[in-house]
Amino acid sequence: MAQNKKAPVMRILDAQDKELMAVRRIERDGDNLMIRGKIFGAMPMVAKVTPEEARAALKLLDARTILFILSLLFRKGR
Repeated sequence: MAQNKKAPVMRILDAQDKELMAVRRIERDGDNLMIRGKIFGAMPMVAKVTPEEARAALKLLDARTILFILSLLFRKGR
C-alpha cells in the first residue's frame, strides 16, 4: 500500500502566529532563486530573488544571527 506523502511546506508566520505565506517550492531559475507558494492561504505567488538582492540580504545578517539560523536546523519545534 503506497503512502501519500505530502510535499514539505515552509510556513512564514506573523507575530501572532498567523500564516502569512506557505512556501511550496524554492528552485533555481537561471541566475535567480524562485520562491513559489501562497499568501494568506489563497493567493498564489512567485517571488524572484536576484543575485544583487541575495547579497543585500546577507548584509542584513550579523555573525550571531547567522549562527542562530544554522542552529534552527537542529532545534525542536513546538
